[in-house]
Amino acid sequence: LQEVTASSRHYVDRLFDLDPQKVLQGVIDMKNAVIGNNKQKANLIVLGAVPRLLYLLQQESSSTELRTECAVVLGSLAMGTENNVKSLLDCHIIPALLQGLLSPDLKFIEACLRCLRTIFISPVTPEDLLYTDATVISHLMALLSRSRYTQEYICQIFSHCCKGPDHQTILFNHGAVQSIAHLLVSTSYKVRMQALKCFSVLAFENPQVSMTLVNVSVDGELLPQIFVKMLQRDKPIEMQLTSAKCLTSMCRAGAIRTDDPCIVLKTLPCLVRMCSKERLLEERVEGAETLAYLIETDVELQRIASITDHLIVMLADYFKYPSSVSAITDIKRLDHDLKHAHELRQAAFKLYASLGANDEDIRKKIIETENMMDRIVNGLSESSIKVRLAAVRCLHSLSRSVQQLRTSFQDHAVWKPLMKVLQNAPNEILVVASSTLCNLLLEFSPSKEPILESGAIELLCSLTQSENLALRVNGIWALMNMAFQAEQKIKSDILRGLSTEQLFQLLSDSDVNVLMKTLGLLRNLLSTRPHIDHIMSTHGKQIMQAVTLILEGEHNIEVKEQTLCILANIADGTTAKELIMTNDDILQKIKYYMSHSNAKLQLAAMFCISNLIWNEEEGSQERQDKLRDMGIVDILHKLSQSSDPNLCDK
Repeated sequence: LQEVTASSRHYVDRLFDLDPQKVLQGVIDMKNAVIGNNKQKANLIVLGAVPRLLYLLQQESSSTELRTECAVVLGSLAMGTENNVKSLLDCHIIPALLQGLLSPDLKFIEACLRCLRTIFISPVTPEDLLYTDATVISHLMALLSRSRYTQEYICQIFSHCCKGPDHQTILFNHGAVQSIAHLLVSTSYKVRMQALKCFSVLAFENPQVSMTLVNVSVDGELLPQIFVKMLQRDKPIEMQLTSAKCLTSMCRAGAIRTDDPCIVLKTLPCLVRMCSKERLLEERVEGAETLAYLIETDVELQRIASITDHLIVMLADYFKYPSSVSAITDIKRLDHDLKHAHELRQAAFKLYASLGANDEDIRKKIIETENMMDRIVNGLSESSIKVRLAAVRCLHSLSRSVQQLRTSFQDHAVWKPLMKVLQNAPNEILVVASSTLCNLLLEFSPSKEPILESGAIELLCSLTQSENLALRVNGIWALMNMAFQAEQKIKSDILRGLSTEQLFQLLSDSDVNVLMKTLGLLRNLLSTRPHIDHIMSTHGKQIMQAVTLILEGEHNIEVKEQTLCILANIADGTTAKELIMTNDDILQKIKYYMSHSNAKLQLAAMFCISNLIWNEEEGSQERQDKLRDMGIVDILHKLSQSSDPNLCDK
């Protein structure tokens, strides 16, 4: 270090010269020494050049030329490694440069902005540093009119520092849309491009911005029309992709209809083009991810995309070649692409998940693509969490198909890696993986048996205790599917695994989804007579308590109906009936619901009665007498006059 720094020391020493002219020459020499030389940059930082350069930059007595040259050198140092940027941030470079923007001199302002731009586009710089002082944003907006360089750098700073709804709102409230719109028709390509990037981050998942953009016009042309012009094949790829992102965000926010020609005939085909193996890796990744987002919730767009340019087959290449032969012009590119190949796989899984979200034929095409199931199974165990998540999403999408659950999913024993993923994954993966498991546990799915044998009950019972609502819902939902037409041993295992306390916990959950699925589980557990009698003999007291609790609570019609159906199932048991007949409170509740204003609840209550009074069953006479004494027959007479044919009939 000593040898290396010795040769660089004279540069720093000259910054302390008493003659301002020599200082200026020193800074200029330093500028020439560091351009493109990372070693030299590191040396000068180690030798303490940064604090001195910042001091000179902030001194009122420094000439404008000196201050500008200091900003240029600092910008050059920031172009080096991430460590360089960290060193600059530690010396509080950002406040110093922002202060510099108040100068009247345009060249100095541009140098400060260029340096700020370089620092803000580095991943180590916290975006919030731009928003700490409220006056900064409005000052930057005002500087937009000064020159094409201020326009380019400020738009670039905004597009890198706009992360999430809070930042979007700040920029929107400072008039960003109006200030930046006219830059889309600038004579400078760089300005047009940075302005476009600004809009793509401002509009992303932001309905407020998207709805505003639709009605903004520049030189008599509406923004969506300007974006469509920027999508054309003769424009640079970066411009095509970014304008497609703007239109995609506007479409997803509801500002442009999904059947609008600018989406169907322009945006969607443009994004499909980006997936071709002729494109660079990052273009293919961004194209596929944006397309996945565009078509995610619209069946018609999914169908159109699936038959555009053989997209489904084209995506299979994402698993093969990180780069096409034409793109490998140098060894560096190949190295880069091999390192980033996992991003391609992630993007392909995401797009397959969107394509197959609704349409059975598309799912079939996806699964028939070469080695598709093997690729998903491999994706589930990749080291990259993003690839795992995307693979699970893809699997979830395909698991909505009854046909595939019975065939491909079985042939590839997909449940094995899925159960492994569920062992200790982060929540976002758990939510999708447990949803997929719900589908694999449907009664017609052959995976149901092996999943049970691999300890699924315990796993799902633990999910029902999660803080995360989606995981609680999925855990109880999967158990509900598991209990459907299951044998008695499985049902007993579920009840044992859940424990009575947990069951009560779920029945008093504040989320109606959890409650409905728990009632669905109870209803599935209490089906077929021997099972009903067995379960009620071991858990009867608690279950009757739970039913009472819900029928007395403030719940919606669906919840009460489901609860009365559970009672009707209990009434169908041989010995279980007695738990109802000996519980006057419950009998009064059934009577109350027979006269309720809602026909669904009246019907459900009558099911309970009809299951209690079958003539051919033992003790039916006593049961009928008791119900007659309660006035049930009078209610039935009244209901037989009902205008509702179902009630009347029952």
